[in-house]
Amino acid sequence: MIDRSSLEAIFARAVSYERYLESDSSRAGGWNTVHARTSLTTVQREEIAGFTRQMRVLVVSGIWCGDCVQQGPLLARIAEANPRIDLRWVDRDAEAEFTRSLTICGGGRVPVVVFAAEDFETCAILGDRTLSRYRGLARRQLGASCELPWAEIPHDESAAVLQEWLDEFERVQWMLRLSPRLRQQHGD
Repeated sequence: MIDRSSLEAIFARAVSYERYLESDSSRAGGWNTVHARTSLTTVQREEIAGFTRQMRVLVVSGIWCGDCVQQGPLLARIAEANPRIDLRWVDRDAEAEFTRSLTICGGGRVPVVVFAAEDFETCAILGDRTLSRYRGLARRQLGASCELPWAEIPHDESAAVLQEWLDEFERVQWMLRLSPRLRQQHGD
């Protein structure tokens, strides 16, 4: 697991989604396109709005990364649905010392999302792709042709990826809500 004080220090340096995109506005176009076409259903918005515990969510990303372009705006939409979700972004290469501890399958992949409690206790680490994203990539790349690096993913795949990220946010919210330590702290 990640040391709580290290996570807190990185989180303090991390930036909002908007500031992250401003860090390289020449590459923000794809992010803005995906964000504009992504919306939550009424049921999804209501579910997220019902979260009662504060969540610290750190996204380790690369603004140049195709997977980040396809998934990052989904994370932003989720966080927009509840102010208790404190979503922040860091560039993988700018925080190389920290992100070396987040390797997946032997490499420094992105996006990697670190979910933490209000006191920066790590709850979950998920990345670099959801199962639906891997399935879609496998269908396209293990066949006769490969997708182009910035190609739009099919709507049904994007909706499935969004739901998988939502499921992880919900899973962590239940973890926080049912935590004996946090229940005692909040008197519930």
